[in-house]
Amino acid sequence: MEKANTMVLFDVDGTLTEARLPITMPMIILLRELCRHAEIGFLTGSSMEYIKEQLWPALNDTIIRTNCHLLPCNGTEYAIPVDSPDFSVQTIYRGSMKDEIGEPQFRQLLKLLCALQSDLVQEIDDMPLTGNFIQNRNSMINWCPIGRNGLPPDRKQFVALDKLYGIRTKYMTALKQALSEQNIDVTVKLGGNTSFDIYPVGWDKTYALNHFDKSKWEFWFVGDRCGIEGNDYEIFELLKDSGRSFETGGPEETIEIIENYILEELQYRR
Repeated sequence: MEKANTMVLFDVDGTLTEARLPITMPMIILLRELCRHAEIGFLTGSSMEYIKEQLWPALNDTIIRTNCHLLPCNGTEYAIPVDSPDFSVQTIYRGSMKDEIGEPQFRQLLKLLCALQSDLVQEIDDMPLTGNFIQNRNSMINWCPIGRNGLPPDRKQFVALDKLYGIRTKYMTALKQALSEQNIDVTVKLGGNTSFDIYPVGWDKTYALNHFDKSKWEFWFVGDRCGIEGNDYEIFELLKDSGRSFETGGPEETIEIIENYILEELQYRR
């Protein structure tokens, strides 16, 4: 299998990095080695803004930058880095959720999320509130009860409250029920440790494969949210039978997966 048709896709938060934190040098060094054998795809539910924020040290590496693909918002956006002194990207594709589901359903969805956010704030008095609660990423909506502006201590506090009160489980059930009653045809998944990703049916991470000729590429995947409610579930299940998808417990385990499984297999083929 030639390098040109092997693609290793990685989730970002909880897989290559800790939540909302920058990628570390050991991971960069390992990804650089992986680039000798395969192309790399950064496939995340987050927006391009967060890819740049968290992966900048890796994207500033010439070897990684010239061998990677940027696939934010579940791959409903696709871009490649441009080799220039100031980091920039060439956007190849960008989907629109509003166009896909229509303006009336899109507006009704936002009204519903605003109402649920208000209910949640009233219910959990000690929950951090940081702003930017509902983020329109063009091809998906991210609803974060504490707000996307949350810092690590805010996120840690929410995770503890979520374990105590079952916040996301309760509100995912409420959201799905309301969507069904109002005939809003979208998918809801857990995004990272603090939020929900909401997008048109079929716009999960398998969408990213549409940007490539699937008959000519072999795909691998590593992610941390591979359970049925997680946003890595569909692509993990798609590649599972081939033995080329892995669920990780965090960046340290991802390093072990790359070293002991992916690189070992790809190096053996050479």
